[in-house]
Amino acid sequence: MIKQFVAESACLECRGCCRFQKQESAWSPCLLEEEMLELADRPGIPAVNISIEKKIIPIPDIGNKSFVCPFLNLEDNKCKIYATRPFECQLYPFLIAFRDKKILLTIDLNCPYVAEKANSQEFKDYVQYLTDFLNSPQQLKVLKDNPQILQAYEEVLDVVELQDPHEIK
Repeated sequence: MIKQFVAESACLECRGCCRFQKQESAWSPCLLEEEMLELADRPGIPAVNISIEKKIIPIPDIGNKSFVCPFLNLEDNKCKIYATRPFECQLYPFLIAFRDKKILLTIDLNCPYVAEKANSQEFKDYVQYLTDFLNSPQQLKVLKDNPQILQAYEEVLDVVELQDPHEIK
């Protein structure tokens, strides 16, 4: 489990994450191979549709003309699988992007908590923690084995360049 940057109380109040303007969204989380298998085998987990790109397909949010993650409980804004949520969900609002032949740790500036803390020492310390974590041999192997999580996000801030997982032996 990845140490979290955004305070839980801030997430529960925001109501920005896990919601999408369209059903096929670059922002919908991609799943690692092992996460797809775990979701299929876990009892009590609602069935979800997964795209060919291994992305969770959001479901319509009736009345709001938008889409939501099928794991989001709209009544309390909590994730139904929070303790075992996908890797990308654990990282958010940080994202791993592939741009200009580089692997980048980026941040979604639409997160109000990050916008408020982006210049703080807490933010800098967390970026260092994530950089070390994502550049570890174990995580580089995860990235190498799951290229689908390297997305070309727009409207993000590049934070740091990560090691290219394809350069590991």
